[in-house]
Amino acid sequence: MKMHQVMIMSKKGFGAAAAVLLMLGLAAFPAQAALPDHFDFSDNYYTVFGGPDIRATLLGDNEFSRGDTATLNIEMMNKGMITGFESEKDLDANDKAVDKALQQAEMKYEGQAVTAIGILATLKSDGPNIKVKSGPQEAGTLKQGKDTASPSKFTIEISKNAPAGTYPLTLELSYRHQANVQVSGDDLSTVGITNHEVGLWYENVTQTQTIEVMVKKEPYFEVTEVKGELYPETGGMLYVTYKNTGEDPAKDATVRVSAGDPFSTTDDQAYLGTLNPGESAVAAFDMDVDEDATPKPYSINSEILYEDTDGHDQISDSVKINTEVLPAEKKLPGYSAATGISFMALAACLMLWGKKNQV
Repeated sequence: MKMHQVMIMSKKGFGAAAAVLLMLGLAAFPAQAALPDHFDFSDNYYTVFGGPDIRATLLGDNEFSRGDTATLNIEMMNKGMITGFESEKDLDANDKAVDKALQQAEMKYEGQAVTAIGILATLKSDGPNIKVKSGPQEAGTLKQGKDTASPSKFTIEISKNAPAGTYPLTLELSYRHQANVQVSGDDLSTVGITNHEVGLWYENVTQTQTIEVMVKKEPYFEVTEVKGELYPETGGMLYVTYKNTGEDPAKDATVRVSAGDPFSTTDDQAYLGTLNPGESAVAAFDMDVDEDATPKPYSINSEILYEDTDGHDQISDSVKINTEVLPAEKKLPGYSAATGISFMALAACLMLWGKKNQV
């Protein structure tokens, strides 16, 4: 759908004549669309072919990690051109001087056909793995051969579950440009054309361009299983299974936990070894729990330190360990480890004494 706008301008500026809006359904942007009947109020000396052509370039790196939130800086340049003129009215020696002056005046206006006016840039993602968080961005007006004073910025969010690969984003550019010009005037005087009016016909155009974003291959870690019972005061062992769900191996991987209240540990690291894609390893942690800890579910942060395929040391994003503090085990009043040992010793003595009496 294209929108065409007719504007009448006098030599002093835009006249009082109202703008006329026409909604015309066009399958594609034509080299030169036909003028509506009501636009033929004056002379049309030329038909111009060509128009704006906005090219967008992504500045900086286009490769990101899954789970990243990134800002894309997109610069635009108008590489449009006028490809030709067609004369609609030939003049000869008998034509009035005012006609020749009007012809020259129209030629000056026709050169503005390559200017893109009021550019509005919209970035769209067709899939769920990348979300565009920014709305449409105004990019101003671009003359032929000029680029934007500053790049348009779009924030994107990459899903933590996005597979590695290339993701095309659609950049939609909407703008207006001058499609045709007509001029009129009564006579030529020493100060110029008298009653000079210019009719400008504008078209609304939409261009689309693909901007590619890459999600790089790398290890990615998930906790697939957590075993162990944790109690207030006594704590317990925690057995955590880590799986490499990414595309690249992680060499010499070591997991490190960050124990916050109500947990503490002197055993905060465990060696996982080399994890190829799809492989798992179990890490064991001896966890202490505060005696006044509330029985409920908790999350413990952990991260994986590893060597990537280029031999560089890397640290993964935080990986959550979901566990639970269970209610404290019930004990007899006054019961302690010492009294327990005493009861066991007493029971053994009684058993020996009983056997001796039977003899």
